[in-house]
Amino acid sequence: MPRTRSRRQADEPTQEVAVSGELFAPVSPGVELCYQTFGDPDADPLLLVMGLGGPMTWWPDGLCTELARAGFYVIRYDNRDTGRSTRIQGRVTRPMIVQAFLGRRTGAPYRLEDMAADGFGLLDHLGLASANVTGVSMGGMIAQEMAIAHPERVRSLVSIMSTTGRRTVGWQDPRILPAMLAAKGSELEEYVAAAAKMGALIGSPGYPEPVEEARARAEVTHRRGLSGSGVLRHMLAVLSQKDRAPRLRELNLPAAVIHGMDDRMVHPSGGRATAQALRGANLLLIPGMGHDLPTGLWGTYTEVIRATADRAK
Repeated sequence: MPRTRSRRQADEPTQEVAVSGELFAPVSPGVELCYQTFGDPDADPLLLVMGLGGPMTWWPDGLCTELARAGFYVIRYDNRDTGRSTRIQGRVTRPMIVQAFLGRRTGAPYRLEDMAADGFGLLDHLGLASANVTGVSMGGMIAQEMAIAHPERVRSLVSIMSTTGRRTVGWQDPRILPAMLAAKGSELEEYVAAAAKMGALIGSPGYPEPVEEARARAEVTHRRGLSGSGVLRHMLAVLSQKDRAPRLRELNLPAAVIHGMDDRMVHPSGGRATAQALRGANLLLIPGMGHDLPTGLWGTYTEVIRATADRAK
């Protein structure tokens, strides 16, 4: 099992990592993604896909740097409807979300398959025929959809705190839904307070995040742009997904699944089901991990992603 560590050993040499500014890529008619890269463009490409409502900055700079030092050309990006990427048209109401949560058919402005196509559009923009793909939560679902749609373009797959889409696994603690649907407020302090409340609900009890780090992330998120309607569109895309397990079973690629045993947003059964569906996937269940990317687990994530990518060589 990969070891857990919070930082590189003090006697290890520090490797400088090139970091781009925030760039923009047209990925389809009417959709432009904001992205950023870490590391050498000639290194092993790694596409990082963030989850519901999360901009690319929720992939911590330190984790991206550590992945680049592990030999990756790291690409993180704002999904459509987050950060500085394109806002999509399409009205979604909170009652529609509740109906979808209850399993009733509801039309969605776009699907996870469309978001997977965005990821390929970004790779096309960068001139990359294929990449290793890692996603968290909804990003894990998108990564799975990418592998299903074009397995020849996904060198390896790591699905973190995600699920297959089957409603009987990976369920959400129903106490979280009201907090997700609650208005976050447009003012900075309102948003910071709401983010702190959500973090307390879903964060890792074994790896508590310092208040100042949580606030810094919320401030960056607020500054880069919020879209309450975009979050609802993300939610409806997730709630209207199909079970991917039958299609995942057809894949033959290096894969790993990481899930927190204390995840209240996506029950660990979702991770188990994902690993069972992906042929030969390694499964790592982590006690004390919730639904976030705590600093104390960056080393573990890096080692799993590196080891999985190495299996593709």
